[in-house]
Amino acid sequence: MSVHISIEPEVLNPDSLRKILETEGCGSIVSFIGITRGSEGNSTVERLEFDHWDKELPIALKKIGRNAISLFDVNSVVIAHRTGVVLPSEPIVCVHVSSPHRASGFTACSWIMDELKSQAPLWKKEVTTEGESWKSGLG
Repeated sequence: MSVHISIEPEVLNPDSLRKILETEGCGSIVSFIGITRGSEGNSTVERLEFDHWDKELPIALKKIGRNAISLFDVNSVVIAHRTGVVLPSEPIVCVHVSSPHRASGFTACSWIMDELKSQAPLWKKEVTTEGESWKSGLG
């Protein structure tokens, strides 16, 4: 049982991160990759800018991953998040979960994303053709 956390200021490579998972005894890998949308309403999104609490972000993500292992029948969790500027179509966040069965993997992956959105000390500024704004809430 393992949790791997990665905070990436440059490029997030979901395929490389998936290879970190422990898969012994597993029959499932469930993944979620969130990317920057190219539009918001009638505006074109030029970029997202992520700021974070340097010291606390890895701690929060590790706690979420450990809780997922405790709550669900999963063996291994990888959580990675970008910081800085993320352009349209680029990955923002990546969650991989290995589990003996798919149902627990899907449940855990979805739960991890919900927890990340509500707990991770990350802040997002959206820059569009109409201007820029900080999005409310964490994650």
